[in-house]
Amino acid sequence: MSTTPQQEVNQHKNQQSADQAASSAQSDSSSTNNQATGAASMSALRSMDGKISFWKGLPFGLQHVMAMFVANLAPIFLVAAAAHMSPEESALVIQNGLLVAGLGTCLQLYPLWRVGGKLPMVTGISFTYVAAAVAIVSHQGYGVVVGAVIAGGFVELILGLTANWWRRFVPPIVSAIVVTSIGFSLLSVGAQSFGGGAGAQDFGSWQNLTLACVSLVACLAFQLLTRGTAKQLSVLFGLVVGYLLALAMHMVDFSSFHNLQIVSLPHAMPFKPEFDAGAIISFALLYVVSSVEVIGDTTALCRVGLDRTPTDREMSGAIAGDGAISIISGLFGCLPLTSFAQNIGLVAMTKVVNRKVIFSGGLLLVLASFVPGIAAIFNSLPQAVLGGCTIMMFGNIILSGFQMIAEAGFSQRNITIAALSLTVGIGFTQVHDIFANFPALFQSIFASNCIAMSFVVAVIANLVLPSEEHFLASQS
Repeated sequence: MSTTPQQEVNQHKNQQSADQAASSAQSDSSSTNNQATGAASMSALRSMDGKISFWKGLPFGLQHVMAMFVANLAPIFLVAAAAHMSPEESALVIQNGLLVAGLGTCLQLYPLWRVGGKLPMVTGISFTYVAAAVAIVSHQGYGVVVGAVIAGGFVELILGLTANWWRRFVPPIVSAIVVTSIGFSLLSVGAQSFGGGAGAQDFGSWQNLTLACVSLVACLAFQLLTRGTAKQLSVLFGLVVGYLLALAMHMVDFSSFHNLQIVSLPHAMPFKPEFDAGAIISFALLYVVSSVEVIGDTTALCRVGLDRTPTDREMSGAIAGDGAISIISGLFGCLPLTSFAQNIGLVAMTKVVNRKVIFSGGLLLVLASFVPGIAAIFNSLPQAVLGGCTIMMFGNIILSGFQMIAEAGFSQRNITIAALSLTVGIGFTQVHDIFANFPALFQSIFASNCIAMSFVVAVIANLVLPSEEHFLASQS
């Protein structure tokens, strides 16, 4: 059948319309598939057991590592400096610190029996024990600290397995007082690092103060000028800036780079443990404090990441997991570990709670422990740079304690407990002679440890003081 020219034009137009419609439908279908894939990936990231490939989740795991990397090594660095370790010993402990942090993270994600919270937690070396460790190592040596870490770890392990029985004796106000006293106890540690490190021949020199101030300003500037998750890297940025300035000022010690291997296995038992009763009791009290902190951390994590409260099994498992990995940490010559608040903050911002994703971060920490160069870089860092970057962190711990006190409530009873415990805990430990007539064991535990003193006073006051109704009745 023949067609006219006009019909051919119409057919051509109809064919073009059909092709455009098919192309548009294909484009819409592709866009819909991409959106569905993106939605599925985000849904997997925000589900603890969502299916996601290792490589897609790796950047999110790396982000968790970057958020806690510096804070994980800083406590080791401070205690190693107080112990006057050699560069080789210090580098070895830092290397082991990366290993146990990675193992602890993996244990919390994928528990063994009832040990581990099965929650998206990241663990690292805790600042809670720094002040006590510095005090002990100054008089008794690092071996006593290692012995206290190992023995105290069993205490926290038992506390985790029995958490349902004792939690009611440690209300929020007691936890808040402990966190506040930890912050105050670390201020002198931060100030010593700011000046160049305890016992440094050039302590307080203008070079050290310049390094510390520039590092501090770099941290503040980065935090003020960046947004979102990048703020979590402000300390790392400050360390980089301070390190570069220290290089320019010829203040970097390169001795730890001598005969450095590319790959090296972490070493177990680098220090012989020594078990001293006073040190063990002191650390045991701090392990109780850390257990209370874990309760708060698991509660915060479940609220911001999972929109629910933690189960008793999750809470007790998280405490037991910290205790178990702290025992292993002691065997590797490191300090105790705990869940990191920085990473809980990261979960709050990103809502990424996938266990496989965070597990990749734990594996990265383990792999990093086999690279001695990482430990050597941190070991060459001048104390003043670390002091400039961490002193604000210690202040934030105090403010966190104040926030916890506010959340517990400014009732007359809580105000009395807080005022009494902080006054006795912080005030009395600044005047050591007040304990001159006490037994030697008591002095070794409490005379220089405001955390333990504040905690004990707070627990006793909480048990002895009458209820809030009695306080209100006495005022009317």
